[in-house]
Amino acid sequence: MALVDISKTCLESIRQISEHIEGSILYLDAGSTESFQFMGAFPVLLDLGVRAVCSLESMCSLDLVVDWNSGFDPARKVVVITSRLLSDAHRYILRCLSTHQGVRQCTIFTSISEIAHSAYPDSPLGPDAFHEYESLLIQDYEELAKKYVTKSGQPEGSNLKENLTSEEEGWSKLTSDGDDVLHLDVSPSGRDAYKDNLLDGTEDVGKKLVVSVQHFPTILCPLSPRVFVLPSEGSTAEAYLSVEHEEAFSPGLPPLRTGAPFDGDDTPPGATLTANFLYHLASKMDLKMEIFSLGDLSKTVGKIFTDMSSLYDVGRRKRSAGLLLIDRTLDLLTPCCHGDSLVDRMFSSLPRRERTKSYTQIKSSERKLTNVPSSVQRASLDVRIPLANVLTEEDNKMDDFWLLESIEAFLSGWDSSNSASQIVDLVNLRNKVHDGKNLRSEMELLTGSFVSSDNFRGTPYLEAILDRRTKDGSVLVKKWLQEAIRRENLTVNVRTHPGIATKSELQAMIKALAKSQSALLRNKGIIQLAAAALVALDESNSARWDAFISAEKMLSVSAGDTSQSLAAQIGDLINKSALAGSHGRKNGKSEASERVLSFEDSLLLMISGYILAGENFPTSGSDGPFSWQEEQFLKDSIVDAILENPGVAKLKFLNGLMEELEGNLNRIKSEENKASSVKLEIDDFDDDQWGKWGDEDADDGEDTGNKSRYGDMQLKLELRDRVDTLFKFLHKLSSLKRKNKPLRDGTLSSESNFGGAPYANKGLLYKLLTKVFSKNDVPGLEYHSSTMGRLFKSGFGRFGLGHAKPSLGDQNVIMVFVVGGINGLEVREAQEALSDSGRPDVELVLGGTTFLTPDDMLDLLLGSSCYM
Repeated sequence: MALVDISKTCLESIRQISEHIEGSILYLDAGSTESFQFMGAFPVLLDLGVRAVCSLESMCSLDLVVDWNSGFDPARKVVVITSRLLSDAHRYILRCLSTHQGVRQCTIFTSISEIAHSAYPDSPLGPDAFHEYESLLIQDYEELAKKYVTKSGQPEGSNLKENLTSEEEGWSKLTSDGDDVLHLDVSPSGRDAYKDNLLDGTEDVGKKLVVSVQHFPTILCPLSPRVFVLPSEGSTAEAYLSVEHEEAFSPGLPPLRTGAPFDGDDTPPGATLTANFLYHLASKMDLKMEIFSLGDLSKTVGKIFTDMSSLYDVGRRKRSAGLLLIDRTLDLLTPCCHGDSLVDRMFSSLPRRERTKSYTQIKSSERKLTNVPSSVQRASLDVRIPLANVLTEEDNKMDDFWLLESIEAFLSGWDSSNSASQIVDLVNLRNKVHDGKNLRSEMELLTGSFVSSDNFRGTPYLEAILDRRTKDGSVLVKKWLQEAIRRENLTVNVRTHPGIATKSELQAMIKALAKSQSALLRNKGIIQLAAAALVALDESNSARWDAFISAEKMLSVSAGDTSQSLAAQIGDLINKSALAGSHGRKNGKSEASERVLSFEDSLLLMISGYILAGENFPTSGSDGPFSWQEEQFLKDSIVDAILENPGVAKLKFLNGLMEELEGNLNRIKSEENKASSVKLEIDDFDDDQWGKWGDEDADDGEDTGNKSRYGDMQLKLELRDRVDTLFKFLHKLSSLKRKNKPLRDGTLSSESNFGGAPYANKGLLYKLLTKVFSKNDVPGLEYHSSTMGRLFKSGFGRFGLGHAKPSLGDQNVIMVFVVGGINGLEVREAQEALSDSGRPDVELVLGGTTFLTPDDMLDLLLGSSCYM
């Protein structure tokens, strides 16, 4: 029997739609691009006959000539693959069709099913969503064509632009910026095709366009054949998982507990979209799921999944598998901590691709009109690996001028008759670079990214290091580099150290492989991964990560002692970060020392400390885990840290206070400077020690001082109120164990997650899977009976034909999906649980809403994406 392979399933789904995409210009939105990049789909698309692959949101007039040298007729077929609701992608699809006027057939593949479209609260489409959208799109396209005909007397390049940006198409207006300008004159073939449409009559324009909408469920990001997450800019990952109430932390996390199951309109759209996605993914993989859930929102997802299963699924021959759904809020400590995982270090150290701004603006403007939560802004999974920085040596830097000359000649097209003016432009461009505006960073030159399908003799790189610790993973990367160098017959003059991978070794081998373009292309997968490891192991990044690990170990040790010891450790971390920030400000540095944790870092550690305190000292205080005196000490430390460093804490609980805090700090600095100058004055003139005694302006100065002191007092009172709100939020975090039923008995709690016994040193997922593989009972685990199972239970059960409850541990294929996201440490621990179980027959698939880093958790809990 074939092994479960998520990547293979996704690529096979693309091949199944080959007849639709052959000979077409393919448009991918940001989420689909991210997904196809991880699954390695672009070579497959070209093999299937796709003429060009373009970005849906970043579409421009150059898309009209992407196949200008192909020798074929103008493109008559456009295919759009989107990971969003049709209503969200509508403006971009319409702009795409309006640009390619010669198009005759448009096929749209969306990862959101018809049922999910009708169930989504913001979607205007009903149960027959796909057919409704087909007619709406043709209708809007006809209106645009008619408007173009009525203004045909105006220049061709301006009419369509005006129509697209001045009128409403469908549900909302198109954004108007420089990149959206559509010039039909760029493509003679496109212009002629559009004129042909006009000559045939405006009433036939819409009839000549055939629109088809289909469901394409396998838009996901496989980090390995058995580990996946959802695209960061897809509707499923962005949909909120909880509404604002006393038991919710963030729209991106499930609620702590609801007390009652979600039903009808109360169901968060994230639960609906997740259930639909998992149902169709299981169908694509030919798996019959036995569903188990742990947590309130996971229970809702499981119920929706079960209700979607019909009687027809029972008779089909499918491979049996178990699906375990887990709420992220059952274990918030593991994604907040900095575990020993090379992949986690990479994702935390590398910059990410910027999100599509237009979607963010549209969503934020729409949410202002309603009271529903805004969509969750997930961090992009598309990391930017700075290959140029790794390949460039300090003593032999790349000549920016000649590099820019080559790029500029390629982008603008070299004109030999006007070469003098272009050289002048290049000189000006060079001056801009030396002024600090580096074009390489803007264009992201020589910037790589993770591609999980890049194989080395059949072994995916990313899969091999997902379950590796930092040292083991870096040594494995070094081994791959050495084998690639031997295969290329290259020599590297560098001293190697067995058992470890140093920065100098990796950098020397990367540069040796990248010297020739052919070797660079053949080994680009391992070069990109090695460059990412090099950035993660850089001193500036590794020092911060190691400082976190050290601090987290101290918190764990203190949590095993007394609440006073733990509170003292948290306060010490806050004071040290504030002191480092204050010294950095006085020395003219905008950031604290690289080796010292910032104030935001200390807040993340305080979150971990409160979770640990709630597990170890649940009855220390009336509202929280600490006594009143201990908590007051922490509050005073937070207030002082914010007053000393107002610019470092741009967090949600300080919204509206940043200007006042910065103004207060500037005023204090000016008063200090003034006081120092007055002291110099008094020292210079010893005969007049009375200063300005008796001056008429003295009273005015006293009034000004009183006003400033009054302002200081008001600011401090307001700040203390904000800090009180923060600590109420921390109290809610500390009640995780008490309010979550599966954690109350302690068998699955994340207590002592940073240290202690080997079992206690693991996260919830390891403990849970250990019990599942050993076939022990898991407290709070709920089984969702299938349709036939409920029939046996309610009908035939009275005749002794009851349906026995299956065990999750009996399944040979187990898929675990964490609603809210996973991290690299959990992937490693899940593989360790499988290895320790001694069951090599089990195929474990791990998935989550998104890939979480500790910084992502800080944003979800205290940043712009939190409920506070």
